[in-house]
Amino acid sequence: MKYWLLLLVLVVVAGLAVFWYLQQPRFGQLPENPDWASSPNYRDGEFQNLEPTPMLTTDTSRLGLMWDNLTNPGVNTAPAAPLPVVKTDLFALPADQNVLVWLGHSSFYLQLNGKRLLVDPILSGYAAPISLAIPAFAGTTVWTADDFPELDYLLITHDHWDHLDYDAVMALKPKVKQVVAPLGVGSYFRQWGFDAAHVNELDWFDTLNLEGVDGLDITLIPGRHFSGRLLTPNKTLWGGYVLEVGGKRYLIGGDSGPGIHYQRIAEHFPDGFDLVMLDSGQYDPRWANVHMTPEQSTAAADLLKTRTFMPVHIGRFQLAKHPWNEPFERALNAASQYSYRIITPRIGATVWLDDNQQAFDAWWRGQ
Repeated sequence: MKYWLLLLVLVVVAGLAVFWYLQQPRFGQLPENPDWASSPNYRDGEFQNLEPTPMLTTDTSRLGLMWDNLTNPGVNTAPAAPLPVVKTDLFALPADQNVLVWLGHSSFYLQLNGKRLLVDPILSGYAAPISLAIPAFAGTTVWTADDFPELDYLLITHDHWDHLDYDAVMALKPKVKQVVAPLGVGSYFRQWGFDAAHVNELDWFDTLNLEGVDGLDITLIPGRHFSGRLLTPNKTLWGGYVLEVGGKRYLIGGDSGPGIHYQRIAEHFPDGFDLVMLDSGQYDPRWANVHMTPEQSTAAADLLKTRTFMPVHIGRFQLAKHPWNEPFERALNAASQYSYRIITPRIGATVWLDDNQQAFDAWWRGQ
């Protein structure tokens, strides 16, 4: 009897510990009466994709999927040695140059016409609620908030842990002038003490311009994905961004599977793009609706009429079973049939956006 009592006590204590942990601010609390209920993309109490999108394409439950990933993790899913990261001095970048610095996975620092933007910064060494899960590849956790200058815009594509890092945004908070996020995601920032007047929430194809006719236009574009930081799926919107300024147009696709939304984006921006960055990793047949293969992303880039393509959502974290370096090779091979240029910079290297001749090596080979 005493053993059952001890077991009961342990279960209760464990349950209380989990409950306490889930109350931590990093999880966020969604508002009870959302003011975005009138959005055409919000139906039946959830945000919806433009087409039916079961998250899993097999009969496996999410619990079964997690167990399979734990017991059958795949082969060569992480590099054997620290990756050759370049740590660019962001303070030293010429203010009059248009620049992109890829921070790995789907994190980017940009300078566009003198404006500084940071997208989905993950400065932690993991991309999960706990530090034991989804660790960053060795050598890639080199950035801290101190490495960034004052930021005109912090852009978040959706609320998943590998895109919204609580510790990172809190450390960056004193440097951020404006936050831009999909509908619902702004509620996290208001809870975390960001000035509500500087938190801007967008629906798909909404455009934010705070600087006048010649200023930066930021448009939220649709993706085919889902949201939720733990137990509240699809209560916030997801998407990507189009950045327009100085006659140039750049697209950051966010997490997305293949779908009709790319045709909608192409119709909305018929003149194409100077650079398109699309989800090209973490693909798996079991969730084929919500992440693309490199072949699908390169085809989408062609549909979008880009002049330059960059595969992303790779290079720092592994959420799928494919070899960590496979997306780079498959993207290079698939892109060879299209007329656009493909770039594969090292993490942290400077990409000069106005230089169409800048070359990049296959740095992942031999790692």
